[in-house]
Formats: sequence, structure tokens, C-alpha cells
Amino acid sequence: MVELRAIAEDNFIDAFHLKLAPGQEHFVSHPIRSLAQAYVYREQCQPFGIYAKRKMVGYVMVIYDYDVPEYDIWHMMIDESMQGQGYGGDALEQVIRYIRTKPFGTSGRVALTCHKSNSVAKKLYHSFGFVENGEMDGDEVVAVLKL
Repeated sequence: MVELRAIAEDNFIDAFHLKLAPGQEHFVSHPIRSLAQAYVYREQCQPFGIYAKRKMVGYVMVIYDYDVPEYDIWHMMIDESMQGQGYGGDALEQVIRYIRTKPFGTSGRVALTCHKSNSVAKKLYHSFGFVENGEMDGDEVVAVLKL
């Protein structure tokens, strides 16, 4: 089981040390970029460290799009040394639980994008009920979960 902890002064450097596995760089942005976006969108997002046994093993950001309105999951990643241990699924479950509390506003949907060739991530998202809606964002498919 994992725990989500808000990125704050005491743990943001840990996020900088997370590593993607070779070849995953075109699937997801590194947390450094994501934290810069989190600063810009600070009134409508929450970046999290994904922790297992008090160690940060990954990163994810939840953002609320007031224009739609919907919750979006951005930049979810698990450190290369910690992949394949179920942390991604545990983290996604925690993220959805957090979104259900509607911390930024009301919405009945969650959206995310996934690189069209990232079969591992697509399989995970589908297992939670995310459905591709036919939209593309560059090389990424858009998938939506109805709450």
C-alpha cells in the first residue's frame, strides 16, 4: 500500500531524484517540470509524492480544470527502481480517492493522457475504468473516468 503526501518544502528535493526507466522519457515529464507547472497552477492543483515505507517511490499531480470542469491526472510516474511492484495501481487508487473528495470543485469526471504506445500504463488505466474517448493530445490518447 502506498501513501500520497503533498509536495512541500520538506520533500520536494526527493521528487527531483526520481528516475524514469530508459525509454520512458517520451511517456511522462520529470517531476521538475511538473513542479514548475504546479507553481503556475497552484490555485487549482496538488502535486504528491507517492510513498511506500516512508520512501518516495513516485510522483503524481492532480489538477482541476475549471473550464470543463474536470479533474486531470498529470505526470504520474514510479521510479525506475520501484516499478513492477504494484505501486502504480496503489497510487492511482489513492489519487481517485482524493479526487472523490472534490478538493477544488465539483466534477463527475477524471481525465488523463497516456502516450499511445505506453501499453503498460494504458492497461493500468483501463483496469480502473478509464476509457479512451477518441481525442488525441499530440501522441497521447485521452482517457476519461466517470465518477
